[in-house]
Amino acid sequence: MKVHSNAPARNRGRPESLSSSAGKLSPAFSRALEAYRQYVLAERGLTVSTLEAYEHDLRQHFIYLGALGIQAPAAVSRQTLLSYLVHLRQSGCAASTVARKESSLKGFYRFLAEQGDLENDPSALLDSPRLARPLPQVITQDEIKGLLETPGEATPSARRDGAMLELAYAAGLRVSELLGLKIEDLNLSVGYLRCTGKGGKERVIPIHRLAAQKVARYLEKDRETFDPAAGERTLFLNRRGRPLSRMGFWKILRKYALKAGIGKKISPHALRHSFATHLLENGMDLRSLQEMLGHSDIATTQIYTHVSSSRLKEIHARYHPRA
Repeated sequence: MKVHSNAPARNRGRPESLSSSAGKLSPAFSRALEAYRQYVLAERGLTVSTLEAYEHDLRQHFIYLGALGIQAPAAVSRQTLLSYLVHLRQSGCAASTVARKESSLKGFYRFLAEQGDLENDPSALLDSPRLARPLPQVITQDEIKGLLETPGEATPSARRDGAMLELAYAAGLRVSELLGLKIEDLNLSVGYLRCTGKGGKERVIPIHRLAAQKVARYLEKDRETFDPAAGERTLFLNRRGRPLSRMGFWKILRKYALKAGIGKKISPHALRHSFATHLLENGMDLRSLQEMLGHSDIATTQIYTHVSSSRLKEIHARYHPRA
């Protein structure tokens, strides 16, 4: 099987080693890896061990590419990825290990394509590995209530944080959607917002009165205290008047979760998972939830029915006299 056509002829054999000693990553791969690391940490809330496994898989892949003379993600083709997977199998990797590494690659290249860093996702046509999909982390309704009440209103930062957490849960937004909101994306008097999700797909989501009130108060009294630059229209700003980063939001959430006494490790994406699960528990139909979450495939939304079923089983086991 041929490898990527951009590879120099002298490098078209199998790389001697895939260990870190084989060489440093190119600047392009280093930047892409760090951006993906921040995304995975903030939006998916993986454990440290899982995150390290992702990084190990990707570094191993990048070193393989470097040995072929490929120094940037834009030079990677589907053929290159297929050659790499064949190399892993020929090297004696177990099928489950190859499947995990393929999953790591697909997540990485899909992220770069969705960010606009790649024109096309070279992993899009690879067969998806059949791995068990974990159920999303969900915060209970009581925990959510405590979390949203924790910031208080003592300072502009606290009021910003309270508005941000309330809005994230009110609309079930992805972190990138929340932090990408512009002032003009909100219609607080009517009670809705407009956001652009994956693939540039735009959707309109209703928000409840309390969330609208908190955001309105932040806009009226607090946003200007962060000293935004002229023309800066991003809704939520950091202390330097710039758009808040994913990592910044993750740290804010972690701080208030600890203050609220939430023992489990939660990620920013857990607010979105909880939004979906709580709506289903309270009777929302799956199609409406799919629309609000911005899922192109209802099969993605259906995972929340399993979460709700698990919750119902817990309640049944706790309260049924014969359980």
